[in-house]
Amino acid sequence: MAERNTTRLLSKRLTFVALWVLLVFLHLLPIDSAQPSPLSSPSFLARIWAGPDLHVAITLAWVLRRPEYVPAVLVAATFLMSDLLLQRPPGLWAAFALIGSEALRRRAPGLRDLTFSMEWLNVAMTMIAMFLGYRIVLGVMMVEAGPLGPALMQAVATIAIYPIVVAASQFLFGVRKLAPGDIDGMEART
Repeated sequence: MAERNTTRLLSKRLTFVALWVLLVFLHLLPIDSAQPSPLSSPSFLARIWAGPDLHVAITLAWVLRRPEYVPAVLVAATFLMSDLLLQRPPGLWAAFALIGSEALRRRAPGLRDLTFSMEWLNVAMTMIAMFLGYRIVLGVMMVEAGPLGPALMQAVATIAIYPIVVAASQFLFGVRKLAPGDIDGMEART
């Protein structure tokens, strides 16, 4: 039984890393989404559109459902590598992602019994704090942060896509909340 739980734990962690690799790969593809078209201005589209940060959404969803699948070291490592590969200030977004995920990890037992809307509200508040904190630190350090519009759009899009990420995590990857009678999560931690 313990061997099966260890294998499941390792496979879920590897799945998380594989999802991260896929997201970084897709982000680094040389696709220009703001191609000029006769009907729209490419500069306007580039200024207002920013997709969701799926890495954050997946991390927070998995941390709330099964914290043992995404330990703090794995969160820090994947976000730090993302910072380096995506040419963001090294470690800054990783620090905010780690702080946000650990804050939710501490609240996970209390959120387990609440409705999904309360969970979503807690995740939304955490994401907003992460995005605002990141922008504030960039401003204080006088680092070029880019326009505020796309950053706000990304925060809103990440919050909006969270329920879809939760559903995909549950149905595609089997990452479900621990029920009160489940002990396999406790065995995986020991």
